Amino acid sequence: MSLSQTFKKSIAVAALALAPALANANDNVLTVYTYDSFTSDWGPGPQVEKAFEAECGCDLQWVATEDAVGLLSRLRLEGSNSKADIVLGLDQNLISRAKNTKLFSESATDLSKLSLPNGWSDTTFVPFDYGHFAFVYDSSKTTPPTSLKSLVEDADVSIVIQDPRTSSPGLGLLLWVKSVYGDQAGEAWEKLSKKIVTTTKGWSEAYGMFLEGEADMVLSYTTSPAYHMEAEGEFKYKSAPFSEGHYEQIEVAAKLKNAPNPTLADQFLNFMVSDKFQSIIPTTNWMLPVADAGELPAAFAKDKIHYPETSLSISSEEVAKNNSDWVDEWLEAVSQ
Repeated sequence: MSLSQTFKKSIAVAALALAPALANANDNVLTVYTYDSFTSDWGPGPQVEKAFEAECGCDLQWVATEDAVGLLSRLRLEGSNSKADIVLGLDQNLISRAKNTKLFSESATDLSKLSLPNGWSDTTFVPFDYGHFAFVYDSSKTTPPTSLKSLVEDADVSIVIQDPRTSSPGLGLLLWVKSVYGDQAGEAWEKLSKKIVTTTKGWSEAYGMFLEGEADMVLSYTTSPAYHMEAEGEFKYKSAPFSEGHYEQIEVAAKLKNAPNPTLADQFLNFMVSDKFQSIIPTTNWMLPVADAGELPAAFAKDKIHYPETSLSISSEEVAKNNSDWVDEWLEAVSQ
């Protein structure tokens, strides 16, 4: 055997010896697609990663996009070739569209501990937090409207919102307006458009513009003021309670059918509704836990932030069926 042949044979033998090790290494990696604020230094990601890795002895790897809508778009592009085990960060409004991809498998997660305003019955997607959309304002500067109709029709305020095509809060507002105005939603958007300073691609940009004083109010969440109280000791930011109620958002995660590591994926979904995960949510994602994880921080007390008596929602099936038409209605109205 020549030197060249000997060398090639030794490389082949080494590769065969290494293959099981590489396979085992890959078996120990859980890949989770999510949105970028979840994985930021101040988001839940770092704490969730540390807590889960201590429990599973595995390597949790995040892959982030800008927003939930972007998550679904990426998944559609990758299809069955996606490397994700879990997609975390879609919301209930996107569930039907997500299921239409045929990429997700049913969950075996025990959901008996869940506590949500309108309950939960889906067997594929597992909730991990929830909240309600609201317009946040600086109470030292602005007197807020007391209803969505007042905001639309007579309030003298400027607002920043997000695009429903690229942002889950933007989609939430689209559905909020539809919930309240029904067939008159187009006319409502025409009136509201006169108060919109700008429509941003995502939440972070919009909220930053509000904090810089570029608008009186910003589309966010009823829980957003808790951040300013808890992290900054600042009490002037509040969410405006609207008499019609507030549109609900439930954030969810699910396992892909072609998940490279389905066992780890199942373990993570179970971990997601545990006390360890749920206790991280309030002061990192600034949303409400979906299961009781002990006493909430003081900033989440009912005399500090608004807890809507009415949780508005539209079924994900109806959203999927009408989304294109409703977005077109919005585009036509705000471009007048």
